[in-house]
Amino acid sequence: MIKLFKVKEKQRELAENASGGPPVKKQSAGELRLHKDISELNLPQSCTIHFPNGKDDLMNFEVSIRPDDGYYICGTFLFSFQVSPIYPHEAPKVKCKTKVYHPNIDLEGNVCLNILREDWKPVLNINTVIYGLYHLFTEPNYEDPLNHDAAAVLRGNPRLFESNVRRAMSGGPLVCKIKELNFSVSAVIFLGGATGQVPKITKFV
Repeated sequence: MIKLFKVKEKQRELAENASGGPPVKKQSAGELRLHKDISELNLPQSCTIHFPNGKDDLMNFEVSIRPDDGYYICGTFLFSFQVSPIYPHEAPKVKCKTKVYHPNIDLEGNVCLNILREDWKPVLNINTVIYGLYHLFTEPNYEDPLNHDAAAVLRGNPRLFESNVRRAMSGGPLVCKIKELNFSVSAVIFLGGATGQVPKITKFV
């Protein structure tokens, strides 16, 4: 596939030169591979990718993740990706731009994900990384933490951890579920405990 990209790029250069257009910037092998990865993305609806600098800058982009399950349901978390010219021989640099109470993400946005460190291999791709980030929210890992306090709470008292997450996330799962039902938050009555479920919702008519 990379050879095909190189052939197409060479053809484009020749066409530009023949037409007297501006010289074409030669793409690195990392850019070619990244272009392939992005064109083959197969993400769930809860994950979206966007390019704040436009499609001309594929090496720097952002990914939004909105978990639909687990402690972080309905939160929206933004990650920045910086991809090296020698990608895929070097893992992309990923930072969380959203402040979050999470055992695997610290307050500076550093992310503890094994495939971004010692387990990275050139056969992995951007799709794999995004799924890995998504699973950090559905299955946070207290055994390999960056935020040791959050990890200790998750390990010793999952209920307290859930409560802490809700306090850190404005609104929390209950409010989010009501919004998905198109109800006004001020026009509902919650019946039941703070279990993350919605036992009953009464809408005023």
